[in-house]
Amino acid sequence: MAETLFKFYSEDDEPEQPESQDEHCWRVLVIDDEDDIHEITRLVLSSFEFDNKPLKFINAYSGEEAKTYFEQHNDIAVALVDVVMETNNAGLELIKHVRNVQQNTFTRLILRTGQPGEAPEESVIRDFDINDYKNKTELTSIKLKSLMYSALRGYRDLCTIKYQNKSLERLISVTAHFVECDTLHQFAEVLLAQTAHVLTVEPDTVYCCAATNTVYEEADNYEILALSGEEPCPDQQCKTRIPAPIKQALEDAHNSKQSIHHHDYFVGYYTSSNNIEHLLYVSKQSPLERHEHRLLELFANNIAIAYERIRLREISRESQKELSYILGEAVEKRSKETGSHVKRVALFSHLLAIKYGLSEYEAEVIKLASPLHDVGKIGIPDRILNKTSQLDDAEWEIMKTHAQLGYEILRKSKNDIIKVGAIIAHQHHEKWDGTGYPNQLKELEISIEGRISALADVFDALASSRCYKPPWPTEKVIEFLKQNSGKHFEPKLVNILLNNLDAFLAIRDEYPDEDE
Repeated sequence: MAETLFKFYSEDDEPEQPESQDEHCWRVLVIDDEDDIHEITRLVLSSFEFDNKPLKFINAYSGEEAKTYFEQHNDIAVALVDVVMETNNAGLELIKHVRNVQQNTFTRLILRTGQPGEAPEESVIRDFDINDYKNKTELTSIKLKSLMYSALRGYRDLCTIKYQNKSLERLISVTAHFVECDTLHQFAEVLLAQTAHVLTVEPDTVYCCAATNTVYEEADNYEILALSGEEPCPDQQCKTRIPAPIKQALEDAHNSKQSIHHHDYFVGYYTSSNNIEHLLYVSKQSPLERHEHRLLELFANNIAIAYERIRLREISRESQKELSYILGEAVEKRSKETGSHVKRVALFSHLLAIKYGLSEYEAEVIKLASPLHDVGKIGIPDRILNKTSQLDDAEWEIMKTHAQLGYEILRKSKNDIIKVGAIIAHQHHEKWDGTGYPNQLKELEISIEGRISALADVFDALASSRCYKPPWPTEKVIEFLKQNSGKHFEPKLVNILLNNLDAFLAIRDEYPDEDE
């Protein structure tokens, strides 16, 4: 099982808030030009609560004053609007402004009038986007409270729908971040960065533990991905830092084989098709709401699927890398050379690609493909391949065919790494000045993969022992590279190698030939 305990950090943007900015009360705007109406409304609803939150009254005595308040605040749950104020239709004009100009469709607008003749009920309800129409004389204490329950319930549900829509948008955005991950390390970092964002809370208020485990194994049989924002932990000591309650919650979900919805925490449980279970523990400083549990349930499923895909991608990449090295080493063994050459060329190529300005993905592909540069030598006779003396002209022409042979072997593959391997096999003996083989390509006619692998291969070959020569001293290799900059090799690549010579020599020293 892989498990992570996080103290979250987030992206640069501030967490979004639900439509109601004040989580501890419902804002009610009373709009009327009579003081008595304000006082009576406050008196009747003074002890009113909905969803365990009281009302907070704001008073406006004209349509213009109310309009200003609406423009400055977006968290008004209910507005009780008088029709006749500074003008006979001030309330109706305010309603049109709120709905049509401000595009506020959330606030529940309730029209109250003491002069129904000024605003006939049927035509007002038909022509204006209001949520209710009441004659002041019929609004008893009970009816006013019933009206408030109905209005706040509608406002709450609209806010919930909007919040859930935004949450789903964030979830989709977060899922895209997971798709971009290439490694499990990156996956852990994205999980750290995005969980607080999904819940729209501050990063340091959220704790999370992500885990995977084979269904048939014990609940505590896991390894660590990351812990509280630290680097991935390679050993099992990290497990001792996870609080006991979190371990117990994971074990409960493992044993019950289902998600756990607790008011203080959430444990999502998801099983993939290959009998791997995924667990996501999340808690924050405040209780988790119902909609947060639903969102986390979706989030847990999504990250479990993402984890499986990234894990399979890593397995596939490692398999390709291993097969590439094995094939490259097999060719070297046949030519009585050591397998360390392909490893060094791969690492030299990766470093050159990064310093040249290629992306990490492009550099990684070149690294994995470069061990295939000499695969065409499997078609070269042993008497030529392992000849200790200088090749004659006929033998040299046969030796040069290995570039075309390697290309023919690899070119039909649809795999990105093998396709790049075909290019490298074909072009790693081309020269910057056009005097190379097999096609006498010149300068940028040679692909960047070919230009990089050419320098990496020659640099390592000169500094290593071969059946036809001893290794060159470093000073002689450097002099050769300088003399052949602009001839055999691209000058920019030679400068990169020489300016970072210590890094290249460190790679050479880390992977010595087997007989050294």
